[in-house]
Amino acid sequence: MTDPRDLLAEPLKLQCGAVLPHRLAKSALSEQLGDRRNAPSAELARLYRTWARGGAGLLVTGNVMVDPTALGEPRNVAMPAVPDPAAYRSWARSVDGTDAQLWVQLNHPGRQSPRYLSRQPVAPSAVPFGDRGVRTAFATPRALTGDEIEAVVARFALSARTFVDAGFAGIQIHGAHGYLISQFLSPLVNRRDDEWGRDRSRFLLEVVRAVRGAVGDRVPVSVKLNSADFQRGGFDEDESLQVVRALGEAGIDLLEISGGTYERAVMMGSGRASTQRREAYFLDYAAKARQISDVALMVTGGFTTAAGMAEALESGALDVIGIGRPFTVDPALPGRLLAGEDVRAERRCPHTGIRLADSLLEIQWHTQQMHRVAAGKPVDLKRGAWRALAQAGLSDPLNAFRRVRA
Repeated sequence: MTDPRDLLAEPLKLQCGAVLPHRLAKSALSEQLGDRRNAPSAELARLYRTWARGGAGLLVTGNVMVDPTALGEPRNVAMPAVPDPAAYRSWARSVDGTDAQLWVQLNHPGRQSPRYLSRQPVAPSAVPFGDRGVRTAFATPRALTGDEIEAVVARFALSARTFVDAGFAGIQIHGAHGYLISQFLSPLVNRRDDEWGRDRSRFLLEVVRAVRGAVGDRVPVSVKLNSADFQRGGFDEDESLQVVRALGEAGIDLLEISGGTYERAVMMGSGRASTQRREAYFLDYAAKARQISDVALMVTGGFTTAAGMAEALESGALDVIGIGRPFTVDPALPGRLLAGEDVRAERRCPHTGIRLADSLLEIQWHTQQMHRVAAGKPVDLKRGAWRALAQAGLSDPLNAFRRVRA
């Protein structure tokens, strides 16, 4: 096989003309580093400066909410009603002096906004979030009106234009993991009988068109899409592939493949032997997507070794390797992989043995590592499970679900 370093180091030219310097990307992680006004903090810029100097070719931010009244977490960065690009320029400049491109991920939580942040969240239809065990933590959403849907589409476009004016190199639209766009795609949540329900992909495609119109043809526009929700009666693989075809026809530049929702969190890990052996959670789906669209593909989740990453690239099933939580363990990981060091992309989170606590700990432990790096401190690999939960005030799993979103 070709030297893994050669495959990982190969530049990638996107349809819009932009060129990624190599094939290693940091996928979105919710940093929870906005300030009290939900603007980017100095710590947030420091975190991305560290990642950029660590050798990443593409850095995708954590979800930036397009509506300041609709938050998934209290410290989300959110676009105000009247945005000012100057508020985001220090964040944009965090990659100066490196080859890294910084793309902003735009999102709307829809019904995935905890009750303590939103007592009246919105969604395609008034379908509650979660099962009885967690439903009390989330208010039943109100169905959006047609005019409100159009207004949300406009908010995505305005946010995209603002970040490009601030100096960000590209845009990613979050259409996965059960957030608002994902809710429109799901037959479990979108029970509308109007044009937004008869064609459940319409909302996503309208957002893509509006964003493209706002930023022009030379700025990369990406979408993060579920391969499936992995819920009975939910958005399935066949429907997802139809959306992939439509997104390619709409002219997006990069499609990031993920899967699951926070009701069925497949994106947090997979125990299938074939997946573990091949190192990638959604590689089989990527191969199918490749057959129906020539859009550049990014797969995130499960990659461990340079050899496994290179094998996936050499197979032709994808173009970009997405790495998430291992970046919080080793911010210099991409540079070390490209240099040929014998390193692994690892998630080092400890466990309590309590399923719900551990799923939330997975988020909190890595978030705390990001916060250490953002504060100029080294990663603390010795941080134990109960210490991490105690620091976050999450010793009670139900309380954790009320407070933590990602």
